[in-house]
Amino acid sequence: MLYQVATLALMPADITSPLRSLLRHKNTNILMAEITGVDTQHALVLMGNNTSIHYDYLILATGANSNYFGHPEWENIAPGMKSLNDAMTIKNALLSAVEAAELEPDETRRKALLTVVLVGGGATGVELAAMLVEHKRGLRQFNLQRVQVKDVRIVLIEGGPRLVSAFLPSLSEKVQQRLTKKGVEVRTGVQVKDVTEEGVMIGDELLAAKNVFWVAGVKASPAGQWLQAETDHSGRVKVQDDLSVPGHPNIFVIGDTACVMQNGKALPGLAQPALQGGHYVVSVIADQIAGQEHQEPFKYFDKGSLAIVGRSYAIFESGPIHRAGAIAWLIWLFVHIYFLIGFRNRFVVIWKYAQAYFNPFQHSVGARIILDEPPVHTFD
Repeated sequence: MLYQVATLALMPADITSPLRSLLRHKNTNILMAEITGVDTQHALVLMGNNTSIHYDYLILATGANSNYFGHPEWENIAPGMKSLNDAMTIKNALLSAVEAAELEPDETRRKALLTVVLVGGGATGVELAAMLVEHKRGLRQFNLQRVQVKDVRIVLIEGGPRLVSAFLPSLSEKVQQRLTKKGVEVRTGVQVKDVTEEGVMIGDELLAAKNVFWVAGVKASPAGQWLQAETDHSGRVKVQDDLSVPGHPNIFVIGDTACVMQNGKALPGLAQPALQGGHYVVSVIADQIAGQEHQEPFKYFDKGSLAIVGRSYAIFESGPIHRAGAIAWLIWLFVHIYFLIGFRNRFVVIWKYAQAYFNPFQHSVGARIILDEPPVHTFD
């Protein structure tokens, strides 16, 4: 739901819960620190300030970052969307661009300020594009004098031949039709050659835009380098069928950091493989502690894939079953609210969705806060 935070529909506190509160009744210690490596010979997790923690068993679930495909310099110009910080960065950028456009006398510069380019037509790009349309309509509530809804331009760029390629081609076609109908400019089969402060270079065309967001591909955390393990092209650790690292039966890697092969294909970087992998690894460790051999390899059960495409419309695919429209949207709504942590979050999100459904501009009221860069705290 990060894209909903980025487009004012939800606040960060609506979709998060403090780990310390969640685990307060468990035998758990929580440390907020940066991991710098793993010493497998001495069984140590290395952190900053020359500190470390000994482990008997180690589970690495360090996630993934945006993949700029050999162009790290683009990151400062085109932020990704992998964390709450990213979502808030996008939110600030969108709101700041509108305010700058309200002040800008030059028409060409105003158009660039009000042009939003999304690079990547996967589920995240599609969902963000659809939510930006809702955000765009909410401009009527901003009390602006010069900026109009019709001035905002949303462009979605996908290098492949179709959007949401993980879904059936028929669903991809419906998604593109839906976005086009909502006013999103969809460009497929084109590659981004450069990203600058002026915009995005597509072939020989410069698409002038001051808001470029990168939702094209991911790369794993440096866990593979820490372990000196074999990785795939995205940096994911190639694990064994019990999700352990070859040569290290007490080290497990799960989620976006792991390359898990099943039926000849790597499992997608989605929530369900991570959740199921976590439960499985716990059972393996429990058996090892009990002195028993865990016989069954990890087997992922695909519960289906979902992507929302704006108000009352989503796509759903699970085996031979696939749907597009309101029914898929209801499935999406149930699944995402069900997996939110805590009654408070579920109640707040349901309430805000109800407000937004019956009043298309309600979600923007009271959430238009532009934040400066957070202070950097240093300790002597």
